[in-house]
Amino acid sequence: MSKTVKTLLIVAVAVFIIIGAPLLYLKNAYNGLVTMDETVKEAWAQVENQLQRRYDLIPNLVETVKGYAAHEEGVFIKVTEARSKIAGSSTVDDKIEANNELSSAISRLLVVVEQYPELKANENFIRLQDELAGTENRISVERRRYNETVKEYNVKIRQFPTNIVAAIFNFEKAVFFDVPEERQEAPKVDFTGTGGKE
Repeated sequence: MSKTVKTLLIVAVAVFIIIGAPLLYLKNAYNGLVTMDETVKEAWAQVENQLQRRYDLIPNLVETVKGYAAHEEGVFIKVTEARSKIAGSSTVDDKIEANNELSSAISRLLVVVEQYPELKANENFIRLQDELAGTENRISVERRRYNETVKEYNVKIRQFPTNIVAAIFNFEKAVFFDVPEERQEAPKVDFTGTGGKE
């Protein structure tokens, strides 16, 4: 092998190391961020599926309670207003805030139910409250999965040197679905006659 060929090979290897390796890293980092971003979106879609189930249950629940507690108009208005905010939400932030408001309104509605033993014995209401309890549990599970995915993604876009790639391609932090401080657990929907109290 001639000296010229050796020199060309050394230059080619050096060029690959100087240009090719960073480009390869950039490609892998970008593709990894895209994958994680899509995973966050998929996890949010699962949360939204469960939130939609709850959203669809609310009108039937409100109408059933209204039949027994028609004079509790303020509570029904709050639930209806909170539900309509969800329909008008477009960003993840707005949807989280609107759903947290709906959760609070549902909690107030369920407190009203405690005052009506005959409502708690109503078959239609029992079925609805069972569906709501199951849906709240599924929301909790999907919220946890979503938040775990968001944490992993947010950590990745802040780590060096991936943070440089994230900044170049405008990858932004994802939003956690936090439960408001005043409501650290799902609404109580156990109407076995104890009123949710021990």
